[in-house]
Amino acid sequence: MLSEQEIEIGSVMTYYSHIGVAVIELTGNVKAGDKIIFRGYTTDLEHVIDNMEIEHQSVQEAKAGDQIGIKVGGRVRKKDKVYKK
Repeated sequence: MLSEQEIEIGSVMTYYSHIGVAVIELTGNVKAGDKIIFRGYTTDLEHVIDNMEIEHQSVQEAKAGDQIGIKVGGRVRKKDKVYKK
């Protein structure tokens, strides 16, 4: 269930279960320290971004149009929506 302070910032492109990394295509901005929520048909996972990468380079922030990789503490699925809290 969406609350008013949650903003959609992208969706999961792929998830690498063997390393626990989600690749997210962004439609909004995000930075290290932001709390994000993955939501999908069977997914509801909150995560605080401690680090993220673009093309295997660590970055502190990313903008709409970027594809970022982040390590997550649970399984997410392709096409899950990503919201910033």
